[in-house]
Amino acid sequence: MERRKFTREFKLEAVRLIKERGVSVSQASRDLAVHQTVLRNWVRDFGSDPASAFPGHGQMKPEQLEIARLRKEVAKLKAELRTAEQYSTTVAAG
Repeated sequence: MERRKFTREFKLEAVRLIKERGVSVSQASRDLAVHQTVLRNWVRDFGSDPASAFPGHGQMKPEQLEIARLRKEVAKLKAELRTAEQYSTTVAAG
């Protein structure tokens, strides 16, 4: 069974429902058909850093951007190393 994916807007609206309108987590869980633990995690994530809450769909956290940049750099360096190794093997062979 594949995990359900929710848009950032859906998560924000769910958090607003709980925090601003005063709907209980259990009631919101029933209304939205989302497990209570998932809703509590969303509320926690939003509360800790609202500006960067729910990254995805083009919005990555700074740490994720850095990891992606470093992975690209590692791949590039590995390719350069492979090329250098092939060149040195060819030169050594004569």
